[in-house]
Amino acid sequence: MLHPRFKNTFLDLLKKNAVPIFFSIICILGVMVADTTMTFLIREIILRMARNSFLVISLIIPIMAGLGLNFGIVLGAMAGQVAVIMITHWEIPGFTGFGLSVLLSTPIAILFGYLVGLILNKAKGKEMITGMILGFFANGLYQLVFLVMVGTVIPMSNEVLLLSSGVGLRNSIDLKGIRRALDNPLSISYGMIFIPILTIICIVLLCLLIRFLIKSKLGQDFRSVGSNMHIAAIAGIDVDKTRIKAIIISTILAAWGQLIFLQSIGTLNTFGSHEQVGTFAVASILIGGATVTKATIGHALLGTFLFHTLFIISPLAGQKLLGDPQVGEFFRVFVAYGVIAVALALHAWKGSKKKF
Repeated sequence: MLHPRFKNTFLDLLKKNAVPIFFSIICILGVMVADTTMTFLIREIILRMARNSFLVISLIIPIMAGLGLNFGIVLGAMAGQVAVIMITHWEIPGFTGFGLSVLLSTPIAILFGYLVGLILNKAKGKEMITGMILGFFANGLYQLVFLVMVGTVIPMSNEVLLLSSGVGLRNSIDLKGIRRALDNPLSISYGMIFIPILTIICIVLLCLLIRFLIKSKLGQDFRSVGSNMHIAAIAGIDVDKTRIKAIIISTILAAWGQLIFLQSIGTLNTFGSHEQVGTFAVASILIGGATVTKATIGHALLGTFLFHTLFIISPLAGQKLLGDPQVGEFFRVFVAYGVIAVALALHAWKGSKKKF
């Protein structure tokens, strides 16, 4: 017979971690059904963790500042892609090209983050849907620039990047110049397993930076604003300015995260690479146990691990069970949108309970 205190503690722990526990079970069952080799699974998980963790971690600061799930990181991804297009056009390869793309993307991301912050301050309480719509709007402008203006208003002469008409960029751009520019230095290969040490170091440094930021005066301001904007304002904190800072930091990190993703992939889908960044990053952090109002580095890393494990095994499990890997594709899209819908519904439900 369990002691009542232990039983209550266990039930509370189970309740708080129900989402990651549920998806952990799905992952374990999926691995068993897929019947894949552990070497393949470990290799893919390491690569996907290194490739995607930076983007997911970029969501933490806005959540802490009360802005909810920042679907606006799509604009940060666009900033990173603009920089990649520039260094590819200038033919600056290797680590130098990657470093330059980081430098070029930063001021663009600051501008985008500032504009997004201004708009979100006008839409307090509706930041998440506003950020999502901003992503769609920015995508339209992005396509206008790179489909219509490049080669006409913006002069460019590059047969590799431009369409045969001389106007607009190609749908796919080979990033051979910076392919694995960050992954390869200091990397370790053990049989089929490839470990990008330098990329992992960058993720660890980001985690340390986030922890430092949380404990700093700015981090305290973020928490105060996220807890109660009215009390924060009475305490002398400039609420609007603090919220803008949170969005700018998130947008910069998203731009850098997209650069890490692209150098790992080695190919830029010019008009599609950024579209699902917000959705997949948000789904990842929610699967890790985060909520609309609370997120930690642990949530981000665990969620990235679970979400991308599902990405790896879903097609294989679908092939084994029904002879069609497309079933796995449908399942993971369902998971991505379903977990976001549930999180937003729970947030709205909790908000309505507080009113009564």
